[in-house]
Amino acid sequence: MRKLSRRLSDGRELIYYDESDAGPRDAPDLRELAHQTTESEVRYDPVMDEWVVVASQRQGRTYLPPAELCPLCPSRDGHLTEVPEPDYDVVVFENRFPSFSAEPCVGAGELTPLTRRLPGIGRCEVVCFTSDHDGALGQLGDRRLRTIVDVWADRTVALSRLPGVEQVMPFENRGEQIGVTLRHPHGQIYAYPFVTPRMTRKLASARRHAGRTGGCLFCAVAAGETAAETRVVATAPGWIAFVPAAARWPYEVHLYPRRHVPDLPALDDAERTGLAGLLEDVLGRLDRLFDSPTPYILAFQQAPVREARDLAHLHVELTSPRRDTGKLKYLAGSETAGGVFINDILPEVAASRLRSAGPRGGGS
Repeated sequence: MRKLSRRLSDGRELIYYDESDAGPRDAPDLRELAHQTTESEVRYDPVMDEWVVVASQRQGRTYLPPAELCPLCPSRDGHLTEVPEPDYDVVVFENRFPSFSAEPCVGAGELTPLTRRLPGIGRCEVVCFTSDHDGALGQLGDRRLRTIVDVWADRTVALSRLPGVEQVMPFENRGEQIGVTLRHPHGQIYAYPFVTPRMTRKLASARRHAGRTGGCLFCAVAAGETAAETRVVATAPGWIAFVPAAARWPYEVHLYPRRHVPDLPALDDAERTGLAGLLEDVLGRLDRLFDSPTPYILAFQQAPVREARDLAHLHVELTSPRRDTGKLKYLAGSETAGGVFINDILPEVAASRLRSAGPRGGGS
């Protein structure tokens, strides 16, 4: 894989990841974009013991443009986009409307004696999986998916080195039902200036488990689901995919490496290939379940950059709000106000349906 870094007209970095020598990547960004100041800050909630990001400039981001005006497609005559070249394999660039900023825009201080405010230092990147506007992550084939896994790993390494970054999370939001604002197949990578609340809670559970047993909580979960079998959806070399016993969403699948590794960069060559194959398998099953593109969130739960890396265990969470054809699960009173999820589908039933959907071309 060839990696080439370039700059857009407003100074943001753009990186081409080519699967072969595609020749020079010297097309300039001909747009006249002004340098944009990111107004980002993080505020501490003392009651919930977590940080909240405030990024008011994101209100102006592009919202569901028609295909001919897509800013993630390659540039062509009459339509200049975020990608100056006429074609690409995979491309990564700094988000034009980021949640975090490389430079502080507010000073640290106190809003109340208990509520702190800090500059929202970090980085947000967009990952375009393909130049094909009508493509989909699960339909790109083994080679492209393996390239994307390598890109996620490479960006994790690079973003982890940035000053102030505490956790890196690649993710994909798919479908307007999720809140996607651009239809082109793409994901994002957030480099947070704090450890996310969800990871903080997971690590606390892992620490308690290690204190009781001396072992890894996540390894034990994967081993338990492997032994139970009833919720296992699919496997690949080095990996297992299962519906968790206490799934919160109607269709929720977790992908775990069988080996204890903290993050994507720690995966060996065979494990990266296994992950690519398992993603293709599980995403395909999800679409075939309803015979249509299924909305989902795909998120990589990686170890923090500095904290508790021995306790963390890389895993992937795939969740969909679709509970039936034409029906979605909404987070209402119990979930939003109480934090108590109510699932309409037995996890064992969801797993059985996903197994029956079969991999592409049939089988189980």
